[in-house]
Amino acid sequence: MDRAMPSVLVAVATSGLVAALALSPARPGLGWLITALAMAVAVTVAARSTETSVRKRNPGWAILAVALIAVGVFRDSRWLFVLCVITALVAASLAVAGTSLRGAVEAPINALTRLHWLRRGVREIRPRGNARTLLAVAISAVLLVVFGGLLVSADPAFETLVRSLVPTVDSSSAFVSVTMFVAAALFTTGLCWAMTQPQPESSLEVPEVSLRRVEWVLPISVLVLLFAAFVSVQLPALFSVAGDLPYAEYARRGFWQLLVVTALTLGVIGLASRLAPRETSADRIWLRVLLGALALLSLVIVAGAAARMWVYQEEYGFTVLRVLVLACELWLGLVYLLVIAAGVRLRGSWLPGVAVATGMAALLGLAVLNPDRLIADGNIDRLGRTGKIDYFYLTKLSADAAPALRRLPQPQRDCLLYWPTTALAKAPDSWREWNLARAQARSWLVERHAPCADVPLRN
Repeated sequence: MDRAMPSVLVAVATSGLVAALALSPARPGLGWLITALAMAVAVTVAARSTETSVRKRNPGWAILAVALIAVGVFRDSRWLFVLCVITALVAASLAVAGTSLRGAVEAPINALTRLHWLRRGVREIRPRGNARTLLAVAISAVLLVVFGGLLVSADPAFETLVRSLVPTVDSSSAFVSVTMFVAAALFTTGLCWAMTQPQPESSLEVPEVSLRRVEWVLPISVLVLLFAAFVSVQLPALFSVAGDLPYAEYARRGFWQLLVVTALTLGVIGLASRLAPRETSADRIWLRVLLGALALLSLVIVAGAAARMWVYQEEYGFTVLRVLVLACELWLGLVYLLVIAAGVRLRGSWLPGVAVATGMAALLGLAVLNPDRLIADGNIDRLGRTGKIDYFYLTKLSADAAPALRRLPQPQRDCLLYWPTTALAKAPDSWREWNLARAQARSWLVERHAPCADVPLRN
């Protein structure tokens, strides 16, 4: 199909309009979920009404994308929501373009490269007598503005209702609305193109390479022996539960190296499983034994790295970066378990899609756990054990941490709750910005300024 069908044009325009009216990019909120749902419905309707829709749809990815966007309704953490939005875009692309590396980025790429397809669709509807329809739309808009303006000026209650539903129009808000319209319309274009066009031939196919057994067994064996030596020497330190300061510094120093090692090893295992021959039973035995051993040793290193990070957090306190990296390590451990499961039968075509899905599910699970509150709770628990806490860092957390901050003793409690709650009270959410965490934090407003001068922000 060399042009966008009318149903696609309607989907693009609908998504753009909903985004322009509902999205507030400054804050996570209800408008993001409304826009995601509108976009999902618009693309689905466009695909079903287009006879040339040939790709297999995967509603599971679409549901995951909407769930990730829904995080903005319940969590106020900006860094968490940004990760969820980026991941949701990838999930939406996979839903319409197929589970592959190309499918993960096809919709965003199409959004920037398929404008000619959209233009042809617009040009095609011009000579078909739609001028009257456009005239009817214009007349409707004029009537809405004229009579709506008169009714707004006639009744204060109706004016309040309209102002709550319609965003204030000024230069800055108009620019934001136009930007949101363009972004949503472009991404919807990319989704519709991927849904209505045949699957393109991949240009990333790895050529068939015939390796002799020694050509892959030797390097993998060397790596296995190296990992085995490292694990045997470092096993006591990897899983030590000592909480002394020297070990905490040792854990910090070794963690990043172990994280890089585990990530690189996944690439080595994937390449070896792709290139190694498996025609004979001996080939398959070598493949299972060596790659299985490498995966098991890597799993031990992953567990050791996670243990190091946990002990380091227990000693120095919880932060966003440390919690996020620990979650990544736990996900890598799950991926290695999947690798071992795929290696048992030497069938791993399902592995990339499942690994990506578990990563997205892990991010969604992290959002359910409420990381900012988890960080605040961890630091408050550390205060009870060690008497040490960084109050200044707690003040930088989002409204998600407010329930944990209520556990602090006075005057620290009111001091740390005063600034965020009063800031939220001065900047109420509109309907499109409504967020459960911020609404809950406002209910704990500290109206009287606490004596923060007597509270040491760093302890």
